[in-house]
Amino acid sequence: MLNSLYDNFLPWERLLFLMGRLRSPEGCPWDREQTHLSIRGNLSEECGELLEAIDAADDALMREELGDVLLQVVFHAQIAGEEGRFTIDDVLTGLCEKLITRHPHVFGEDKARNAEEALTFWKEAKAKEKTRAPTDGAPG
Repeated sequence: MLNSLYDNFLPWERLLFLMGRLRSPEGCPWDREQTHLSIRGNLSEECGELLEAIDAADDALMREELGDVLLQVVFHAQIAGEEGRFTIDDVLTGLCEKLITRHPHVFGEDKARNAEEALTFWKEAKAKEKTRAPTDGAPG
């Protein structure tokens, strides 16, 4: 029954649909009660489990743990969206903009001859961002 609701969705759309449903009045009581603070530890735990999977070079476990970390990102964005603070689209847009501005050697005029130069460009771009605009306390 549920599959028929989103058979035509892309995987990303399915995830957003499911998270919205879990947080809806018809959804899960536990999920609806969660706040940024109440699930804060889950993000840290899932990141630690992902690091363990990477260290173990276990692809199946890494795939699972990446999903768990992604769930935490989507969960936090869903809560923020419900509060009218920002949405997952805002998160994605900001990330895409950051990837472009921090890679002037790919999307701009600069050219990196090696990984070290690429990292230098990244650090320089990041430093410029930090001096231009406040980040509302968000690291980046």
